[in-house]
Amino acid sequence: MMQASKNSLLGFNLPLQSEDDLRSFVRKAWGVTIPDVQICPKHTTPWRAFCDAYFARSPVTVWKASRGFGGKSYLLALLGLTEAVTLKAGVNILGGSGEQSENVHSYCQAFWDYETAPRALLASDPSKRQTKLSWGNTIRALTASQRSVRGPHPQRLRLDEIDEMDLKIFDAAMGQTMEAGTGIAAQTVASSTHQYADGTMTEVLKRAKEKSWPTYEWCYLETSAQPTGWLQQSEIERKRQEVTAAMWNTEYDLQEPSPESRAIQPAAVEAMFKRDLGFWRGGNQEYIEIEPPRGGGQYATGADWARKTDWTIIPTIRFDVTPARVVAFERCGRLPWPVMVKRFDDRLARYPGGGAHDGTGLGDVVDGYLTQYALSVVMVGRARSDLLSNYISAVERGEIESPMIEFMHGEHRYASVDDVYGSGHLPDSIAAMALAYQAGRYTGPAAILI
Repeated sequence: MMQASKNSLLGFNLPLQSEDDLRSFVRKAWGVTIPDVQICPKHTTPWRAFCDAYFARSPVTVWKASRGFGGKSYLLALLGLTEAVTLKAGVNILGGSGEQSENVHSYCQAFWDYETAPRALLASDPSKRQTKLSWGNTIRALTASQRSVRGPHPQRLRLDEIDEMDLKIFDAAMGQTMEAGTGIAAQTVASSTHQYADGTMTEVLKRAKEKSWPTYEWCYLETSAQPTGWLQQSEIERKRQEVTAAMWNTEYDLQEPSPESRAIQPAAVEAMFKRDLGFWRGGNQEYIEIEPPRGGGQYATGADWARKTDWTIIPTIRFDVTPARVVAFERCGRLPWPVMVKRFDDRLARYPGGGAHDGTGLGDVVDGYLTQYALSVVMVGRARSDLLSNYISAVERGEIESPMIEFMHGEHRYASVDDVYGSGHLPDSIAAMALAYQAGRYTGPAAILI
């Protein structure tokens, strides 16, 4: 194939130095004009997000935009391709799934078909997962796996629909970019619609605030605004009729995903879990002891049992301090009843005081194995709601604190009202903590019908 000049391409000097040159190159090479009219007060424009990423004005940027109408995948493909041909950068594209990666890569293929696309730079078939250019650099579409994302080290990483991506995959991918003496600044874009209250995008937006990563937000109003918008009003109205109001609010109007449905006020959850008391994952069969039993200490232990796919959770709370605090915690999967009950029994012996366990449908089974006294709590009806409400009210009043136990923190943070009081799945750690809190308030030789 014909080799392009090392210093110019389509009449532009490389590398591109100005925003005007970048805008003109994208229009000439790929036939695209990127929307650049801001409509919503707190939004930016797709062009601003594209331009700042291209010039690597921050090492990591986050894009939050409407599903479909925001043009995120299209824009990421355009960005990666432009960087590869004008900066001579290595570019990796990773979607929330292998299918999403392929989606972005397919846009790249389509751009190569434009009549003035610089096809002379192609050194391999652009339809493959890996496209080589005559500069010597490569554009790769990666699969969403640990092995795939830990391999190459490009200068530019483009992550699409990260809310569909496992957080472990995201974290592994973030180690990819390296300048490695190329003179090309390393830069990562993490792009997504924000649709899950407990998903990867929520965590990334939190990190963005902590690490001062710029967040670029736009919706269908920016991508349809004339004279540069590419979205038709008829498409907007058609989609509005197809989706639910809740989906439209979250995925198109970019409202937060159902924060009002959370059972515990998010600020109260964050105040409860304190990293200065320690940090643990709360993994399967990880016994956590924050402090040993103290003479004169007043303790209460709860147990919520694993049945089919749930977890057995056994927390212990110390009540002679203000606020009361979690001093021990264990999570384990479904084990034989004698094994699970023995762990609870041993904890009651180590931390003498109150105890309560979920006896719904199996109180006699558990009680038959116990050597220490504990309340057998049958969690049904109005009294069940009261038990949970009493505990959640205590959390929201700041009466309980805990070290940062990641599993328990996540369940408390994202539990919905329906999970706790309705037909959803009651998070195991909330049930266990409510039982421990109840045991700390009441002890006596009688089972309670909850």
